[in-house]
Amino acid sequence: MSEPRRVLLVGATGLVGREVIAACATRADITLSGLARREIPLPQGARIELLLADTAHWPQAIADARPDTVVVALGTTIKAVGGDKAKFRAVDHDLVLTCAEAAKSAGARQLILVSSVGAELSSRNFYLSVKGEVEDRLAKLHFARLDILRPGLLRGTREGPVRPAERLGMILSPLVDRFLRGSLARYRSVRARDLARVIVALIGARPDGRYVHHNPEFRRLLAR
Repeated sequence: MSEPRRVLLVGATGLVGREVIAACATRADITLSGLARREIPLPQGARIELLLADTAHWPQAIADARPDTVVVALGTTIKAVGGDKAKFRAVDHDLVLTCAEAAKSAGARQLILVSSVGAELSSRNFYLSVKGEVEDRLAKLHFARLDILRPGLLRGTREGPVRPAERLGMILSPLVDRFLRGSLARYRSVRARDLARVIVALIGARPDGRYVHHNPEFRRLLAR
């Protein structure tokens, strides 16, 4: 019997991170560690070692964990940081790349990143251009396997107050999704629980290379 894969989850406190923890609860082939700044309520049956540290010490925590696969489900929003683009970039660009570089140095074979549909370095949208820049920088780190997930609107229960626009989007998205076909299918919403299942399905995936996954690929992975 092979040794369980050592997986480190960065962004364990977020919507997707919590669902990844739940999805790994029954996986005896995965040894899951989570990196966070604070304690979090864990899903029932969770099997995870939670590593608590200030972000300045995350590179050392990653080195100590010696992960085979690192899942980066880390991010904020422009609104959450009061419209401060520098603060947004500090998390979604700087901290993500710091963690990725530490993972590479620690010998991780695979990195799985939760990005965004529409991510493009040349985008006029600040949010999407930062996401695209991060994807570009990660490719240059040359992980043996790099999986980039580009979901549309994420549906699920977030911590804290739900913003009215976000709530409306979650209500309307299943209806709007029906009209997003062909090349537009990538813009469909996805439940955070399903995205977590996609992430778990990709852990340890082969062959090596860089792979970008959109909603249609999510469906195919879930159907396996």
